[in-house]
Amino acid sequence: MPLPRPADDGFQMPAEWAPHSRCWMEWPCRAGLWGDKLEAARESYAEVADTIARFEPVTMIAKPKNVTEVSLHSGAGVGTFPLPHDDSWMRDNGPTFVVNGQGQVAGVNWRWNAWGNQYPDHERDAAVAAKVLEHLGLTRYEAPIVMEGGAIHSDGEGTVMTTESVALNPNRNPGLSAADIEEVFAGYLGARKVIWLGEGLQDDETDGHVDNLACFARPGVVVALSASDPADANHKALADNLARLKAATDAKGRSLEIVTIEQPRPRFMADGRRLALSYINFYIANGAIVMPAFEDPQDARARDTLARLFPDREIVQIPALDILHGGGGIHCITQQQPAGATAPIAMAS
Repeated sequence: MPLPRPADDGFQMPAEWAPHSRCWMEWPCRAGLWGDKLEAARESYAEVADTIARFEPVTMIAKPKNVTEVSLHSGAGVGTFPLPHDDSWMRDNGPTFVVNGQGQVAGVNWRWNAWGNQYPDHERDAAVAAKVLEHLGLTRYEAPIVMEGGAIHSDGEGTVMTTESVALNPNRNPGLSAADIEEVFAGYLGARKVIWLGEGLQDDETDGHVDNLACFARPGVVVALSASDPADANHKALADNLARLKAATDAKGRSLEIVTIEQPRPRFMADGRRLALSYINFYIANGAIVMPAFEDPQDARARDTLARLFPDREIVQIPALDILHGGGGIHCITQQQPAGATAPIAMAS
């Protein structure tokens, strides 16, 4: 007999603007990734955590040896959860939370292979989602595919966005078709419509997570990254994604209103790789938008656009270049836990 799926029990992935009970993060610790930028990354993570803690509680996962260090870097609103882990991208290796109509919360535990086995030592990160759900006393649903939280985005009404370059990548789910992925999203996220974008940003280590490309601001409204210069390496992919969004309808049959935000100017790492800079990679907190700044003239324009889209939320812009040197942004290092009851419904794992 097959195991129950979240949708079978009335659960679906909520929108990120739904009320949160807390935000989860992980403390930077992979020395081989950060190198001499590790301390700067930790300071930036602490600034993100302290900013979010103004609006909702934050729990920082940290290796037991790093718990004191987290406390020294962070304010009183940031708690710690001692747990062995490999890296610091909670959006991707943490649980995807789902909710039902009775105000109850459960979690999906995706299979984890570190973005297509980019890092061989990822078994501790593969255990994080289950450990968090066990700690919270939440039902855990074991998903049958490799997936990362940054690769999926929901409007809370049955529409999920993802990218072909991640979900259909042979380094995650060899042999699976778009129809196969859509079936999983229906069962584990409550998706009734999947909008497929194509490729991601140049040199994006995730192979093209959707959280750098587009997200729902509210049902029927999508904010998307654009590149107006045809000579820019991101122009073709972003133009294609915009065309797909303009042609798409959501789970309720609505055409989408598309609001674009121009990308910042190109910035590069010492080895020549381009940083995957995106204003779409922001965190929606209770009453706030915590978004990146890149020391770029576009910073203010991006802030103004999000202020218009989220008039009831305070817009807080944080320097994010030190985080981007690790391969992700503010959305990548955070994972919201929806508000709701934590009592388990059934054992699904």
